[in-house]
Amino acid sequence: MLDIKNLPTTNGIYIFKSHGKPIYIGKSVNIKARVKSHIENAKSDAKEKAIIEGSDELEHIVTDSEFKALLLESKLIQQHKPKYNVRWRDDKSYLYIKVTKRELYPKFYITRKEDDKKALYFGPFASVRVATDILREIRKVFPFCTQKNITNRKCFYAKIKLCDPCPNIIEKTENPVKKKELQKKYKENVRNAIKVLDGKTEVVIEKLYKKMNTYTKNHQYEDAIPYRNRLMRLEGVLLRRKFDTNNLEEYNKSEKRLKSLMQLLQPYYELKQLNRIECYDMSTLAFDHSTASMVVFTEGLSDKKEYKRFKIKGEGVQSDFDMFKEILTRRFKNAWATPDLLILDGGKPQIRAAREVLEAMRVTIPLIGIAKRPDRIVIGDASLLTLKPPRHHPGFRLVQAMRDESHRFAKKYHVHLRDKKML
Repeated sequence: MLDIKNLPTTNGIYIFKSHGKPIYIGKSVNIKARVKSHIENAKSDAKEKAIIEGSDELEHIVTDSEFKALLLESKLIQQHKPKYNVRWRDDKSYLYIKVTKRELYPKFYITRKEDDKKALYFGPFASVRVATDILREIRKVFPFCTQKNITNRKCFYAKIKLCDPCPNIIEKTENPVKKKELQKKYKENVRNAIKVLDGKTEVVIEKLYKKMNTYTKNHQYEDAIPYRNRLMRLEGVLLRRKFDTNNLEEYNKSEKRLKSLMQLLQPYYELKQLNRIECYDMSTLAFDHSTASMVVFTEGLSDKKEYKRFKIKGEGVQSDFDMFKEILTRRFKNAWATPDLLILDGGKPQIRAAREVLEAMRVTIPLIGIAKRPDRIVIGDASLLTLKPPRHHPGFRLVQAMRDESHRFAKKYHVHLRDKKML
């Protein structure tokens, strides 16, 4: 019997597996509710019954937006081709977004065939409407052309700024310097759109933010406005846009996972329980509008009513270390429930900074960090020992899940503050 009580109620992907192989992959804005509906439908639907009875494992991946979940779902289905994702296995139902990247003016189309080796393909997607919605939202941020042939007059979409600069206009431009400049601008739009389709939204956002900041600092406000508008539109797609259809990995946060984490940390800390775990992360771009998050997992489950968010107040803060010191100091001045374990998104330098605060405030709580590339755990005692658990270690997966959730929560507040300032 599949255990669903520990599934999150957030955006993401769920994967029914049999002997380690995906047999059905789906996405939802509420993973737990969607999986429950599969189980309920299995009582009257043969396909649903086959999925539930044929599964011996249920995996899920939390994303920070429905948009990312939609793109990740299509990637995983294309990669694994699960037997019960019937609509994807029927050749007539394949739907892709095609990018003719090797043309002078690359175009974006919706197609059912992957028959052009010179093109890029993203998908498959559930319907023409879904693929169209995705392209429409991206096009509002990075305008591009969808016409197959260049004509001698401005297209309709150029008039409403969805094809800007328009290849038809570029080709009519007589000044070679201006023409080259417009071609470069068009290709930059295409590159950014491709990155978004590929899930590399963070890179695009950072690039836009840096350009906007550069113009703003030089008092070139009119030049900064287009970048501000693109930032707001893109973040609107990622954080607020809803796709009405039927990208970090988080395993079921059950008693088994908590027990596994306790066993992993027992040689270094005398843990009697892990009822409350707090995880901290920061979100910043050039230390502007810096924010921090504290997410709480109670008995292995995300406990959103206990989440806290912080705006960095210290002047002259120029490092993660300074931010961690400020946030932990503020946190332990409050009479909030005492955690059994603290987790920081960071390695040895961040742990050292945290230890200074805890020692100064005479707080004795087990502390670990999770460093990146590759993910590994840093024990927060004087040894600063690094652990590299197996990739699928249940306790390690729980730590990674908390890190991902704290990152999402910190970023959401950071984006809110940036949007507020831009407006």
